[in-house]
Amino acid sequence: MLVKQAKNVAEAWVYQEGSKLPDLQGVYLVGSVTALADDAHMSEYSDVDVTVVMKGRPERKLGKFRYQGVLLEVSFEEWETIQSPEAVLGHPHLAGGIRSMHVVADPTGHLSRLQEEVASRYACRRWVRERCREATSKAAGMLKSVERQALLHDLATAWLFGTSLTTLILLLAGLRAPTVRRRYVEVRELLAEQGRPEFYEALLTLLGCCNWTRRQTEEHLDAVAAAFDRAKCMPKGEFPYAADISDAARPVAVEGSRALIEQGRHREAVYWMVATYCRCCWIFHFNGFNDPGDRYHQGYRSMLGDLGIGSVADLRARSRDVLAFLPRVTEVAEAIATGTPAKE
Repeated sequence: MLVKQAKNVAEAWVYQEGSKLPDLQGVYLVGSVTALADDAHMSEYSDVDVTVVMKGRPERKLGKFRYQGVLLEVSFEEWETIQSPEAVLGHPHLAGGIRSMHVVADPTGHLSRLQEEVASRYACRRWVRERCREATSKAAGMLKSVERQALLHDLATAWLFGTSLTTLILLLAGLRAPTVRRRYVEVRELLAEQGRPEFYEALLTLLGCCNWTRRQTEEHLDAVAAAFDRAKCMPKGEFPYAADISDAARPVAVEGSRALIEQGRHREAVYWMVATYCRCCWIFHFNGFNDPGDRYHQGYRSMLGDLGIGSVADLRARSRDVLAFLPRVTEVAEAIATGTPAKE
């Protein structure tokens, strides 16, 4: 399917279904679909990110689902958070999305005016540094929370996402899109362009997969796929990422990782594989499916073991290691930002 066709389907959902949502103030598309030409082909492993702006505190995102053959991911943004360009420019994810968003519905014209202002000031070094600081603060918060968590999958999730934010800090400094699932792919390319491939290896060392082989990654992905197919059929309660463990999301979570492996980027696939397995384990725990001897939990422990994590103490130690490394990330980010064409 062409990008233009995917956008048309997303717009059809907005007008036919999204427009029925109460207090809707606007809708825009973000993510890879906004960076590609209309006549480019959509990857079968990508979704179309739809952001619905609403007054008041938004409900949890609708998540991933198929609509007219297109995988959509619908989330909500609070109207009050995007009232001023300054509020957006300092936000690591909002700024990048709004700078390049594809506006679908904008009854007041606010979104279009906001996009113009954010795009014109996005590269100002003041705002680049502010976004990097915010991402660093978020990473530190996640990593410190590992000391307070109790369940292994919650600990691993906090450690994993806190560790992965080291890549986001660098991407923000290089004026790259703040991607999630492919952030290690993108930061590898950025650091190669910057002549710093050794720093990329350091980031993978923090994650624990620097020396993983393709075969090793493939074996762990098989375990992830098995856990995914078991967890997707279970009740998920109010789990905010329930839609990410579903039939609709499987091409992204499982096949998207397999595609990276086939492209020779097996180490880059590991981050999202671990994230997906953590979410499966949350669902298992919610359903009282906690037998440590079953193949799903054994597969999870095996994956963590290959990352160098054999216990809760290991996770906490690894989190402290990343916290200690954050100043080095900040130094490299500043060097990248200083060398990037930008406004003062």
